[in-house]
Amino acid sequence: MFDPTDQPRVFGVSPGVDFPQALVDGLRQKLSGQPPEAIAQVDLIVNTRRMARRLREIFDAGPAGFLPNIRLLGDLDTIVPGLTLPAATPPLRRRLELIQLVSQLITADPSIAPRASLYALSDSLASLIDEMQGEGVSAEDIANLDVTDQSGHWERAKQFLDIANTYLSGMDAAPDAQARQRQLTQMIVAHWQDHPPQNPVIVAGSTGSRGTTSLLMQAVARLPQGALILPGYDFAMPLSQWPVLSGKTPPEDHPQYRFFDLMQNLDIDPPLQNWTQTPPPSSARNALVSLSLRPAPVTDTWLSEGPDLNDIDLATQNLTLLEAPTPRVEALAIAMRLRKAVNDGQKAALITPDRMLTRQVTAALDRWNILPDDSAGTPLHLSPPGRFLRHIAALFLRKLDAEALLVLLKHPLTHSGDGRNQHQLNTQLLEMRIRREGLPYPDIKGLLQVGTKAADKIEDSDSREAFMAWVTWVGETFCECPVDAEQSLSDWVTGHLGLAEKIAAGQSGDDKHELWQKKAGRKARDTVDALVEHAAHGGAMSASDYSDLIGALLSAEEVRDRDAPHPDVMIWGTLEARVQGADLVIMGGLNDGTWPEAPPPDPWLNRQMRLQAGMLLPERRIGLSAHDFQQAIAAPEVWLTRAIRSEEAETVPSRWLNRLQNLMNGLPDGQGKTALKAMRERGQYWTGQVRAIEAFDRVAPAPRPSPRPPVIARPHALSVTEIKRLIRDPYAIYAKHTLRLRPIDPLVQSPDAPVRGIIVHKIMELFIKSVRDDPDRLNRDQLIKITQEVLTNEVPWPAARLMWQARVERIADWFVKNEQERQKFATPMLFEEAAKGVHEFKDLGFRLKGFADRIDRTEFGDVLIYDYKTGNPPSAKEQKFFDKQLLLEAAMIEEGGFENVGVATVANAVFIGLGSSPREVAAPLDDEPPAAVLAGLHTLIETYLSAQQGFTARRLVKTEDIAGDYDQLARYGEWDGTTPATPEDLT
Repeated sequence: MFDPTDQPRVFGVSPGVDFPQALVDGLRQKLSGQPPEAIAQVDLIVNTRRMARRLREIFDAGPAGFLPNIRLLGDLDTIVPGLTLPAATPPLRRRLELIQLVSQLITADPSIAPRASLYALSDSLASLIDEMQGEGVSAEDIANLDVTDQSGHWERAKQFLDIANTYLSGMDAAPDAQARQRQLTQMIVAHWQDHPPQNPVIVAGSTGSRGTTSLLMQAVARLPQGALILPGYDFAMPLSQWPVLSGKTPPEDHPQYRFFDLMQNLDIDPPLQNWTQTPPPSSARNALVSLSLRPAPVTDTWLSEGPDLNDIDLATQNLTLLEAPTPRVEALAIAMRLRKAVNDGQKAALITPDRMLTRQVTAALDRWNILPDDSAGTPLHLSPPGRFLRHIAALFLRKLDAEALLVLLKHPLTHSGDGRNQHQLNTQLLEMRIRREGLPYPDIKGLLQVGTKAADKIEDSDSREAFMAWVTWVGETFCECPVDAEQSLSDWVTGHLGLAEKIAAGQSGDDKHELWQKKAGRKARDTVDALVEHAAHGGAMSASDYSDLIGALLSAEEVRDRDAPHPDVMIWGTLEARVQGADLVIMGGLNDGTWPEAPPPDPWLNRQMRLQAGMLLPERRIGLSAHDFQQAIAAPEVWLTRAIRSEEAETVPSRWLNRLQNLMNGLPDGQGKTALKAMRERGQYWTGQVRAIEAFDRVAPAPRPSPRPPVIARPHALSVTEIKRLIRDPYAIYAKHTLRLRPIDPLVQSPDAPVRGIIVHKIMELFIKSVRDDPDRLNRDQLIKITQEVLTNEVPWPAARLMWQARVERIADWFVKNEQERQKFATPMLFEEAAKGVHEFKDLGFRLKGFADRIDRTEFGDVLIYDYKTGNPPSAKEQKFFDKQLLLEAAMIEEGGFENVGVATVANAVFIGLGSSPREVAAPLDDEPPAAVLAGLHTLIETYLSAQQGFTARRLVKTEDIAGDYDQLARYGEWDGTTPATPEDLT
């Protein structure tokens, strides 16, 4: 296949050339005139499965013939017959072993690292071990580094590196994947030195960025019929500039550095031979980009070589620079261009490492029913089975609350066997009852109580019985999970999978559930099966550790479960783009921090230490990203896109885009500036298209509503507390009583102000009742005792119990002292349930009803009314105009409206404020006598029972910032308090 030579055989392929297609074309050219079976003797080693698939697709497209032996760099067992090694230690087993070792170290000395960092440290240590094996660096090499440690960080790091040393020392018996790959490569290289193969052996598509790969590539290049084919080799770079890539601190961030380093190791000089004569889409553009990416020390060559650049217009005529004001505009513009490519029959690809951008573009394409072929797929932990398994793992971690219960009951995989439809109906019925009754932390007893009340609404007895059987299944399945125990990983996995399958099977136990179905389900099953297989190496762990572990394992996997994506619209990461070809390439998210990505933090070694040890430098990752940029920008048509601002701040352009613009702006005769302006104008056209598609006709804001329903539909009964709302926000009364709309209670009842009020009222009622039975109990201790009992029985939130207990303790002395004064001249008579009153305006057909918190009677028969407030009680002036609760209750008592009180004189009515600054505020009974209060109420009700009176929204609210229950219905925000009301007659 190749002519004999003493020099290593290395070829290059220009950026922009479809590498897999060029590889196949070159093979066919070099084997022309030989028998058809000659190609079957070729060992073709490629770096990714994607590359292997693409090569097979090209060969399958014709003409008919034999295939070469396509192998992967990571699968070299059969390249030399009889030369192999035992299977590698599975990565999961190694991870579990490292987790145990790191956990023991943190347990022994918690000051080393917080336990929350257990998995991050274990993964980082595993990555370090991989790198050490791949680069041939031993633990002794790291330990012997010359380090002047001032902070003690190195001593702490060495404790973790001792773990790596211990782990590596046991590698000989059971090497992991990286160690096995290096050992096998060394064995193959040694064998080839004595018995070099005579058939062609080609390594294609790899840059040799890892030590083990570079070792193999060097050996292949020296074989009699061996060759390397390098992708994206810069033929436009002058020979005089290649030596700049060497030196004490080589510029590893340059896109061609890896190739130069490989040539240095092979003792060959540039230029390389061109593998195929296929020209790049634009040689002029390749030269322009090559010059822009020169290493920083020789950027002065722009001055000497820039004037020699020819055909700048030709180089940039198919380049578009889109600088969008926001990420949303960037995503929409990209989606619109991809849609045009579909209409024009172009094959188009978006290349970006920014997964947020890809999701936004995918969502925008859905407008035109275009589903892109996304190479990354969906992270398994975000798929339905992944979320399901994580939710169930969380059941072991914390006490079950209503939200967690309903999340699982509503999950599409729950009860996914027989009876799914009835399960959904039962879930809805249970949810509404939980919202109404309140069940913050469900248990079997609470669920049965709530379920019984929900079942009372079911008329059919068989259906009631079936519903209660389902509620029992829910309680027994979800409420019996151990919380935050510690047990072996094997027990955790067994319990987790058993519970997951039980919940998925449902009440009937149907094993034909959907949990392990479809691609995502099968992938999840493979993941947990691997964990079951290696669980014995995981040791004991807490529920928190297990939950973190299962989440980390699921997040490390991806699944592609998309239906019929469009064949000509692709989304690629930078790695996938190396082996693909497209007519239109959109390079998205060209901002620093995205292209290139910021190097991940290294908790072990700084840059200088890595350099001393011979390990990978952060610049190498940047150099590989620069190489991806250089290849992608050489496509036939290219878009360069970025957002000028992110959601938080102004962004910085990618360093390579910045270099390209700086070079073009400095080219003589204004050629570069003109070309750059044209690139921007092409981008501005598409941002204009986005503005056009996003344009809308402005709609007039909604008016401030003041509905006037028919008199018969207006409320003819209100409570005393609703009179304040009728005065301040009449629209809320209309929505509640005329439209009969009620706010849906929160799923998870929180210890908010209304709940606190209910609890404090109950505490005071029980305390006063106990004092009435035994006056000696009127003391602080009795109040605190009752408070503790009520909070224990009625308040399920530990933090709220402590806070409310402290609040009562702060006001206890003040309340007891004032209560002693109150009981000197009156005796508590009635409390909330019994203190019920009604007053009717028969001429209006209206009824006023209400409850008093507490009614006391003096020895002279007079009555005192008390109302407890957990916040600030209303002032006398506020009661006079708005909050008329006590005034109305006093008037009702004097009119005989309270049956258990009879007609009586109200001597006083007082709000008892139990807030942080306790105080009493009396109602202005002298200024607002009962007859005047009832007359005023009569006038108010008569007005609102008039067909001409509208129920104006937020008519006299206390403060504008307080949200009302019906503000959204009234479309508050489109209008404000200064907007005139718009009456509307309703029928």
